[in-house]
Amino acid sequence: MTCQELADFLLRYLDGELPAPQGESFAEHLALCPPCKAYLTTYQKTVKLGQSVCADPEGPVPGDVPDELVEAILAARSRA
Repeated sequence: MTCQELADFLLRYLDGELPAPQGESFAEHLALCPPCKAYLTTYQKTVKLGQSVCADPEGPVPGDVPDELVEAILAARSRA
């Protein structure tokens, strides 16, 4: 499984878009596996934060984003 496949699966699960047997099987696993449940909760919070940061894609970068992070992103984009 690739990182993209994992992310796609988790987003489809959270959005209720998995086929019923897959969603039910995964929900059963989560009920029995606290580390996976904790990871999914953290992942869900991360997705929501990412969506809130990008609510206005043309707006300014929020003030609490470290300058070093912005500079690293800009440097990586210029190499692409």
